[in-house]
Amino acid sequence: MIIRSILAGPAAFRPRAHTGTSYVASIEKGRPVLQGLLAIDFLAKEASYLIHDPEFFSLPLSVLGWAQAMPKFAADLVNYVQTFLERTYERCRTSYMETLGKGERNSNTLQFLEKQSYMLIGRHDVDKLMRLEPASAFLPNALGQLGTGNNGSDAEALAVESELSELFLSLRPIKQENLIRDDNKLILLASLSDSLEYVAESIERLGQATLRASNQVEESKQHHIRSSSVPSRDMLSFADEYRKLAIDCLKVLRVEMQLETIFHVQEMTSREYLEDQDAEEPDDFIISLTAQITRRDEEMAPFISGTKRNYIFGGICNIAANASIKALADMKAINLFGVQQICRNSIAMEQALAAIPSIDSEAVQQKLDRVRTYYELLNMPFEALLAFIMEHENLFAAAEYTNLLKVNVPGREIPADALDRLSPLNHKRTGTTADAEAFVVEVAAENVQPHRVSILYACVAVWLL
Repeated sequence: MIIRSILAGPAAFRPRAHTGTSYVASIEKGRPVLQGLLAIDFLAKEASYLIHDPEFFSLPLSVLGWAQAMPKFAADLVNYVQTFLERTYERCRTSYMETLGKGERNSNTLQFLEKQSYMLIGRHDVDKLMRLEPASAFLPNALGQLGTGNNGSDAEALAVESELSELFLSLRPIKQENLIRDDNKLILLASLSDSLEYVAESIERLGQATLRASNQVEESKQHHIRSSSVPSRDMLSFADEYRKLAIDCLKVLRVEMQLETIFHVQEMTSREYLEDQDAEEPDDFIISLTAQITRRDEEMAPFISGTKRNYIFGGICNIAANASIKALADMKAINLFGVQQICRNSIAMEQALAAIPSIDSEAVQQKLDRVRTYYELLNMPFEALLAFIMEHENLFAAAEYTNLLKVNVPGREIPADALDRLSPLNHKRTGTTADAEAFVVEVAAENVQPHRVSILYACVAVWLL
């Protein structure tokens, strides 16, 4: 059989080569569905035709004439299709698992060394947070439509993002061998996700056609229906399985890019930021990360829609910003040129992420502006810094403000009781990170750099003392 031979071929689950530079949603115009899944989609559609799906009256009259007699055999036909659906799903699942690790033979059993991203999405706490974060709105739900994401307040959404970010950052140091380093495997995951989603829609149409055919048979009360013809499984359950695997592919890609970001940015903690001159380029690890982001986005672009690319790459900015701020806790010293170097790093990250068409460039700018604001506070005298903290106590966490005082900045004098003077403020803190975001948004609305205004306020406060 042709379909069986296609599914068994080496190219059945290999992304198509020489595709365009952008994604095409129409299969007629070149949507790059994997060959194996395109074959099973063809089979599902043919079954829909024969079961007399009213959506396909454009078929030749000879086929439609045969279709009139098909309803009473619909269950047998569906069972036949289900056999291929099961086989195809298992092939897709195997391809998915092979992407996430290399197979090793042990006691005649093939075992996989699972990647960290795959293990994380399987954790209950991570899965719960990923369902609640606003980005989940870009994932399809059981009906093939985009989800609704987190319908709570902005503060709740920020809290979810913050908790998930803290969880991922707690995994440091991220090891290179736990990441998917082969870009071709990432492209396969993207292509597999889109192909699975496409077939899930066809399976749903087949399920609806089967239901209509069953109703026709029951209404006509024909007596030649064999009891063995009842479908073994609900067709919609097949669609759910295909779509769930498609979503898992997207989740792995999103978490993979976040872990890759942590892997690069964590080098800040082992680097000396006591520069003797102003560097002209970002750090090497930032150059490597931004080049990787740009390359992977361009390579995935033909295989996946813009909303899904937003989901995959949209978690990078928050992780990069939080990792950069937390890196100060592990630094022993930093000077003025070191601050400028970190600000240059954040600008390079902003440019790379803003270049992705599906990414919200304003949100990226706000998050990375916060990094620049934080490190530029190191250039302020202690009294000015303390006044800034009093004025904007909820802009950063208490521990983050404390780290500003603990790190050694050559030429900056910090009194012995600096932490004691900060302690009363830490005890009365009641705000959340939402206050910080609201402040940044409010100032940004006036087209003024937030850190410039904040530092000006602090300096004025000191002058008035």
